[in-house]
Amino acid sequence: MSELSIGEVASRSGVAVSALHFYESKGLIASRRSAGNQRRYARDVLRRIAVIRVAQRVGLPLEAIGAALAALPDGRTPTRADWQRLSASWRAELDARIAALSRLRDELTGCIGCGCLSLKRCRLSNPGDALARFGAGPRKLLPDE
Repeated sequence: MSELSIGEVASRSGVAVSALHFYESKGLIASRRSAGNQRRYARDVLRRIAVIRVAQRVGLPLEAIGAALAALPDGRTPTRADWQRLSASWRAELDARIAALSRLRDELTGCIGCGCLSLKRCRLSNPGDALARFGAGPRKLLPDE
């Protein structure tokens, strides 16, 4: 048997049928319809799904995953060499996200420690804070203000 039903793909990949429908709607995987209008998947879809799941697990957005898969020649299933190239290209993005989250964590700790709660002075500032002009600390907006 060269093709798999949607249930077989779901069972073998560990992905819910609804997720397979979603991946297909986003163009990440493809199926053909049988004479009975049932989805049929080539066996190599299992590897594509594995790549999608790993990429999602590390936090990559579906748009980035889809773009990477679409860049493969003839939209084929990724080989080991493809995976090495894809993962290397994603490494810089992941490193940048890790660095940004580390900075955010450190700034958040500093913000909690300073006690100012001022969106004007805080390193986690909100430049559109209309109440910052009233000084540091929390402010309650009253109906007549």
